[in-house]
Amino acid sequence: MAKSMLIISRQGPWSGPSAREALDIALAGGAFDLELAVLFLDDGVFQLAGAQQPAALEQKDLTANLQALPLFGVDQLFACQSSLALRGIDATRLTLPIDVLEDAALRALINLYDHVVTL
Repeated sequence: MAKSMLIISRQGPWSGPSAREALDIALAGGAFDLELAVLFLDDGVFQLAGAQQPAALEQKDLTANLQALPLFGVDQLFACQSSLALRGIDATRLTLPIDVLEDAALRALINLYDHVVTL
């Protein structure tokens, strides 16, 4: 019986290694045909904002990793509506096609998965 995993990414793209690690876990799991989804929550929604300039912070751009997710079978991508709203991010201008969920739907989403990893 196949197991499923939800990865909750709560850190901004430049606040430490957690954002990159969440994407690495998703890409690795996708390579092994694990049923995966990624939820961007809290500052994690900043990963989805366009026009980032990582070179100014001497960081690597996460955009290529994000865009590779569907290629690795990770096509269930979600973002928290209230996290986007609190940070002034317009859901129609995200860099990837994302399902935006209200708080009540987040609880239901989390309950669908066998394993939940939060970074």
